[in-house]
Amino acid sequence: MNHVTAAAQHRFTVNLSILFAELPLPERPAAAAAAGFTAAELWWPFGADPTPDPAELDALATAFETAGVRLTGLNLLDDLSLGGRGTLSLPAESARFRANLPVAARFAERLGAGALNALYGNRVPGADPAAQDALALENLVLAAHAAHRIGAVLLVEALNSAESPDYPLVTARAAVDVVDRVNAATGLGNARFLCDLYHLARNGEDPAAVIDRHADRIGHVQIADTPGRHQPGTGDLDFEDLFARLTAAGYRGRIGLEYRPAGGASADSFGWLPRELR
Repeated sequence: MNHVTAAAQHRFTVNLSILFAELPLPERPAAAAAAGFTAAELWWPFGADPTPDPAELDALATAFETAGVRLTGLNLLDDLSLGGRGTLSLPAESARFRANLPVAARFAERLGAGALNALYGNRVPGADPAAQDALALENLVLAAHAAHRIGAVLLVEALNSAESPDYPLVTARAAVDVVDRVNAATGLGNARFLCDLYHLARNGEDPAAVIDRHADRIGHVQIADTPGRHQPGTGDLDFEDLFARLTAAGYRGRIGLEYRPAGGASADSFGWLPRELR
């Protein structure tokens, strides 16, 4: 199966927190639309603020609506702008996470997002890992219910230990185990594994094997080539095979483009994906 044919079996969504970052955030939905995309996803777009002013939320939502771009996924409060990796397992940040949850869910619902991504949070020096995991489960249960109320899934993501050494979920198995615990606790069945092929490969896992092994748990897929986290074709991953495996595994969701463009502006990094497939 050639690259274009393999990609043609899927729909794509562009992550506007990492792509088009050369533009102010309110201008990015229009830029994505000009590049041919009708769907986009975001990390939490308001920095460390869990409850931004409603006018800020409305302005960003209006930018998506005016551009005709649907928001497909949104991170819950992640503190990525501060070097964090999520807040839900951090004792000192749990209240901020819970305050953010209804705000993020309403924003996601307005723009039709079908997924909320809950980054687990780093280990905290001096904190009991078991206590952090218990807190994480409490907050993930709350998040799963919030997602259920808007008809969305809740995503749990594995990151890579090279870039996130204090993040405890650095294998597909670890993330899937959390997914299973959340579903067992809620009975909703709406927790899913966010299968980020870049993080898996960077962490030394075989992305193809992960797809084959955990296809029934995958709720969303994100991609970047390794090792540079640039667009497909700039590194070592065989996307023809990976896209084909996702198709064969029955994955019908969108694939998120979560890479840093190599060699120029974001709009110049989509040559690997024909316009009619965006």
